[in-house]
Amino acid sequence: MTPKADLSMEVSASKGAEVKENAVESGEKDENKSVSEKVGMFISNLWNTHSFLTMVIIAIIAASIYPPLGAEYVYPEYTATWGAVLFIFVLAGLKLKTEELGRAFQRIRFNAFVQIFNFMFDSSIIYVVSRSLEHVGALDAALADGMVIASCLPLTINMVLVLTSSAGGDESAAVFNAAFGNLVGVFLTPALIFMYIGVDSDVELAEVFFKLGCRVVLPLFVGQLLRNYYKPAVEWSKKHAKVLKKVQEGTLSFIVYTVFCKTFESDSDATFVDAIVMIAVIFVMLCTLMAVSWFVLGQAFKNEPKLRVMGLFGCTHKTVAMGVPLINAIYEDNDNVGLYTLPLLVWHPMQLFIGSTITSKLNSFVEREEMRLGLNEKSEEDIENV
Repeated sequence: MTPKADLSMEVSASKGAEVKENAVESGEKDENKSVSEKVGMFISNLWNTHSFLTMVIIAIIAASIYPPLGAEYVYPEYTATWGAVLFIFVLAGLKLKTEELGRAFQRIRFNAFVQIFNFMFDSSIIYVVSRSLEHVGALDAALADGMVIASCLPLTINMVLVLTSSAGGDESAAVFNAAFGNLVGVFLTPALIFMYIGVDSDVELAEVFFKLGCRVVLPLFVGQLLRNYYKPAVEWSKKHAKVLKKVQEGTLSFIVYTVFCKTFESDSDATFVDAIVMIAVIFVMLCTLMAVSWFVLGQAFKNEPKLRVMGLFGCTHKTVAMGVPLINAIYEDNDNVGLYTLPLLVWHPMQLFIGSTITSKLNSFVEREEMRLGLNEKSEEDIENV
């Protein structure tokens, strides 16, 4: 063997040993940081993917520790019921794509079905079920009312669009129904709530609608004016979209904190068992409503799979972004406002969880149906050859 070959082998062996040594050191480092850094990564991932839910849980825990802070000392009658609510609805008006409302004339039958199902059918079924459970003593009255209130709310904006897109549904239908539903919901939701639950003797109906006009309709209108007539505001909101989303989540969490401080301070009769029953009922009802809507959509829009997928989400989703401040605006002086809000805070992540688990199957369904109907550009032979 030549000296050059010996030298080459020595260098290779040296490099191999070095690589092995580095791998061992790297493995040791991974073991050393497995506890602290993995926990940190878990918390970071949890925060990035479920920041709002995390903030809501923290807010409720904090409210239970010392209720007077959020119920009195932060002046919630100004900071939460006015400042936070005004900010949220101005932001909602700024982001609401009302130019999409023109699409209503293209699919009147489908859009009417989604809105009627979302507002009327959901609320009527939830009302019957919640009242039945309350009547037999299986559910606390305030939580039963909260379920009805949640069912009267319009569909979400971002979540419906994201899930519809992921599942291969009709995105333009999602944008229209989200925009139209939230605009109509400003007026229809309070009317439905008062129709089902009624008005307390100490509540002035005219005063409630006046407050809703000032806190909801007016800031929503201001946001729309900014969107349509002041383009720098739109550009600014797009540029800082991620930051604004976190600020909005923080503002909503602050409202949740104050309403639960008020609820904990009032010593409600609702128990932990009542909350568990309410969560179970919402899960069963959400799955049932989705199944019913899927079946009816299949009969009414049999040859339109993309619309059927969008309708599945649009018929059953409820917005927390507009729901929380709306509930707070209507029931700001009611000690049960936290219990009225809790069902919505359960409904919201539950609809995301269920929707996320079925998007891949819905996507496959859309592809199969479009193939069957000849709507897909690729033929069966093309797919077989791939």
